[in-house]
Amino acid sequence: MDIVVKLSQFLLSLSLLIILHELGHFIPAKLFKTRVEKFYLFFDVKFSLFKKKIGETVYGIGWLPLGGYVKISGMIDESMDTEQMAQEAQPWEFRSKPAWQRLIIMLGGVTVNFVLAFLIYIGIAYAYGDSYVANTEVKDGIWVTNEIGEKVGFKNGDKIVNVDGKEFTAFEDAAYATVFGHKVTVERNGQLKEIDLPVDLTGRMMDGEKVPLFTYRIPFVVGNFADDSPNKDILQKGDVLKSINGETLRYFDQVKAFGQQHKSQTLNAVVLRDNKDVQTKVTFNKDGKLLINPAIPTLRNLERLDYYKLSVHEYSFSESFPAGVNNFKESMGKYLTQLKAIFTPSTGAYKGVGGFYAIFNIFPDEWAWQNFWNITAVLSIMLGVMNLLPIPALDGGHVMFLLYEMITRRKPSDKFMEYAQMTGFVLLIGLILFANGNDIYKAILGR
Repeated sequence: MDIVVKLSQFLLSLSLLIILHELGHFIPAKLFKTRVEKFYLFFDVKFSLFKKKIGETVYGIGWLPLGGYVKISGMIDESMDTEQMAQEAQPWEFRSKPAWQRLIIMLGGVTVNFVLAFLIYIGIAYAYGDSYVANTEVKDGIWVTNEIGEKVGFKNGDKIVNVDGKEFTAFEDAAYATVFGHKVTVERNGQLKEIDLPVDLTGRMMDGEKVPLFTYRIPFVVGNFADDSPNKDILQKGDVLKSINGETLRYFDQVKAFGQQHKSQTLNAVVLRDNKDVQTKVTFNKDGKLLINPAIPTLRNLERLDYYKLSVHEYSFSESFPAGVNNFKESMGKYLTQLKAIFTPSTGAYKGVGGFYAIFNIFPDEWAWQNFWNITAVLSIMLGVMNLLPIPALDGGHVMFLLYEMITRRKPSDKFMEYAQMTGFVLLIGLILFANGNDIYKAILGR
């Protein structure tokens, strides 16, 4: 059932983004009286799942969910319709329109992507507001969840002071900035310490476990039991471990460290169950483990358990607009930072490039509209930025040649555009194969 929920979200988000992106080309094309021959969701290689001609345009759904397209008359695109281009230009064709009109048509798709993300962020701000853990709320420091974090110098209990000299209000923003930062200042045992981050930190993380370097510390909440767990008939799902053998263990990492010192022992314990302290026992196996998969509590539950006080900001309708602008700018900045890292080989960030399976895995197992719209907004920004790359076969490639034409007043020949389009198409296929090949490679290695 989980995969059905994930797949439904993935297809709904992808379909929405494709249709609106292509509408961004379709609407200005029609306004400038340019003929649009096809409008397709997904690709119709050899056959279509559905198609219907209305007026001069065939609307359809293809079977290959790798994108979508509009076919505009008199335009050298992925269809490579050289036969049409060999004929005399007609007034309704793309090539017959002034350069400024062609530029607007080509920029329409990415414009819609950015506007859509902006509108989504406005809607999220108005409907849900902002909820986050302030960096100052992480009073007992971080939990280092990735061994790479330990290797570069982080320790449980460190407090993040700044990243590259910049202080952050939200803890999540500080954690994100660390991945792409150079130097982190932490407070450890009352002393400031600087941690120099390796250039290839992102690449190392891609090679290891797909977990954050660190996060805020959480309690040990009982989740699912391993079949051979000695605690499955004693503890209950949802129990919160508070102390063992009289020692207060407020955080998960403390329980983990405690187990290494008490291997093969059964000890008295106190758990929080149904809002009451309950006396019980716990047993560590020979490896110092309880053989319990912990549950990850939500931020709301952490607040209820008095671990962190959430910072909550609700917005009126008018206030949601500047909030949406700020969230849009932050998401855009984060993605451009990622893109810069990907195109800098020394960071190793290219190892994290993923295809459709990676996008599919972004969506959670449970349907939550706030998560869905947040992910869709991020994907809309990604689609807009990627389409602006100056690669022939992408919108950015067409824009590049149109700007050249407008500046020099010289139009590239149709033959040159055909070769450029073929080159760009080959490059684009290579990028798609690399991204999806990365997915397959990571799946084989179980990462």
